[in-house]
Amino acid sequence: MKEDFVSLHLDTPYQITKLLGELYCNFFHNYYKLPVAIARYFNVYGPGEIPGAYRNVIPNFIWWALHKKPLPITGTGEETRDFTFVEDIVDGTLRLGIVPEAIGDAFNLASNKETRIADIASIVNAITGNESGIKMAARRDWDKITRRRASIDKASKVIGYQPEMNISEGIKKVYEWIIQNRDRIEKDARF
Repeated sequence: MKEDFVSLHLDTPYQITKLLGELYCNFFHNYYKLPVAIARYFNVYGPGEIPGAYRNVIPNFIWWALHKKPLPITGTGEETRDFTFVEDIVDGTLRLGIVPEAIGDAFNLASNKETRIADIASIVNAITGNESGIKMAARRDWDKITRRRASIDKASKVIGYQPEMNISEGIKKVYEWIIQNRDRIEKDARF
């Protein structure tokens, strides 16, 4: 997925508000000359996110695995996403704020790698020692995209963005954070 692809056939209010935010940024840049650079984040994960309903798959999988539950995969498990570690996102975002050539443009901040949801489940079960495996469930009605990988060519060329975290190490860092904060998370995790 490159930055020049913008669809008006949107499936969720989330997608609509993201596009609306970009349109406002473009307006303020063009009309008021506000120096704006747009960051398009892809499946950001990392330490600090409390598991729960409407949260990301990685902290939720870790939480369920720690409770020795099978990890629920909606769809086939072959679905892919471009998971991006939060430290790489922070690096890219800061670069967008200081590189003058970024002004007035949109940039994908992603890992540039597709990772299957089934592989995320396998990594989490291995790290946590969860022997409960996975359980398959029907794909959610609103989840129409089966594959997603962002091109970071533009961000690499213009702002020098190069994500460094691989998915296994990133998941391990999330796991370690959840273990360190388990008592506090137990009070706040809501499913």
